[in-house]
Amino acid sequence: MAEEGPAEERYVPVKVEAVGFADEGGLEGVLTLRAEDGRALSMRSFSGEVASHIARFISGDRSSIPTIYNIVEALAEAFSTHLVKVEIYPRNGVLRADLYFERRDRNIMPLKGFRASDAIALATFYDVAIYVRESLLQQEE
Repeated sequence: MAEEGPAEERYVPVKVEAVGFADEGGLEGVLTLRAEDGRALSMRSFSGEVASHIARFISGDRSSIPTIYNIVEALAEAFSTHLVKVEIYPRNGVLRADLYFERRDRNIMPLKGFRASDAIALATFYDVAIYVRESLLQQEE
């Protein structure tokens, strides 16, 4: 179910449909996020390493995670929080993301303005909802 708000700020839930590389060397990652109604957002120009992590996390492999994700996990445990959703939106020509953590007292703590690819990697690692600003979604032909 999509979150409601002003039309320009409406978010739609999406799933990672495909993840791969734009180049033979695996340096540039690409992925497609798709909504239930078929609209999609394709992303590229992010680290091939992040693309590899997303692909592994989707397949269920969480055995070895990058150090930065270990830091996020340690902080979440230390402060009794857990990631509940990620929202992707445009800012100054690039995609950014807000991460929403729920605290033990059930209050939500947003962390704003992170790289969308890293946020998607965390969302796939923790298997939480990913939302995209509706205006970013396109109907594919």
